[in-house]
Amino acid sequence: MVKICGDSLSSNSVSVKRSAAAAKLREEAVVFGQEEDREAVVMCRKWNVNHENDPTNIPPCCLKAQAFTPNAELEANCHATVVSGWFTEHQNSSGHYNFKYFNEFLLTGEAHSLEVKKILFKERSKFQEVLVFESATYGKVLVLDGILQLTERDEFAYQEMIAHLPLCSIKSPKNVLVVGGGDGGVLREVARHNSVELIDICEIDEIVIDVSKRFFPDLAVGFEDPRVHLHIQDALDFIRHVPKGKYDAIIVDSSDPVGPAQDLVEKPFFEMISNALRPGGVLCNMAESMWLHTHLINDMISACSEVFKGSVHYAWANVPTYPRYDSL
Repeated sequence: MVKICGDSLSSNSVSVKRSAAAAKLREEAVVFGQEEDREAVVMCRKWNVNHENDPTNIPPCCLKAQAFTPNAELEANCHATVVSGWFTEHQNSSGHYNFKYFNEFLLTGEAHSLEVKKILFKERSKFQEVLVFESATYGKVLVLDGILQLTERDEFAYQEMIAHLPLCSIKSPKNVLVVGGGDGGVLREVARHNSVELIDICEIDEIVIDVSKRFFPDLAVGFEDPRVHLHIQDALDFIRHVPKGKYDAIIVDSSDPVGPAQDLVEKPFFEMISNALRPGGVLCNMAESMWLHTHLINDMISACSEVFKGSVHYAWANVPTYPRYDSL
């Protein structure tokens, strides 16, 4: 007798094959989220095979999380990234996040899932889709274009690292620029430094600020400091017109470096940053994960070493729901 997943099997080859297939189906069902979702897994697999060359075709079970019954109240909890009550983000081979295959482990076989209690907000701005939901264990969660940005439970670890490391590395910083950071968390931490007299923030998407003030007041409190001056515009345009040597410190709290944000991790951007910093000033830039993005980190270190004549260091903090982000 052979034991596989608790089932007793005979040595008969047909029986073994059938049981192995059943075990595989159970494995896929667990990956999908629930044992009773086996039929949905099979449907997703078949759909993906038949439509693999058409990225616009999304399996209907994934698109509207058909685990929910069709009524208005439950429909409010449906979202393209929520399947069977779980928010899931996946990464594909190009580093982009793709929600067509919710339960395929793309790139490195890695997925990140959070149990969703209730979707609180979903709307598309001029730049991106904005989603806020209440999670089972991490409080409220902010998601932009399907990529998790922060949770109430662990946001402080990232905000504190990216703000205090640069500001504590120079003496009495006075003028600080924050690029991105529309949730207000970095502002909150920068405002703790009494020497700071001016805090400029350049955020391209005003709806992120509005959503943060509504759902994340403990972060958005940073906007209430009288030293804060808000600029709603593209960061490249803003920095291009900054007077030479204006800032003591610049903190770049941007989204993933794909699409337009790719410019924020390349040498021309760092050259503009260098012009905006005073001699002896400091830059702290989001720099992705040493576990997943070593090539990007090496490129950033190389570019910064060429542009800035001082030291360049990589910093890392443990943020459970933010495994992709660290700072340079």
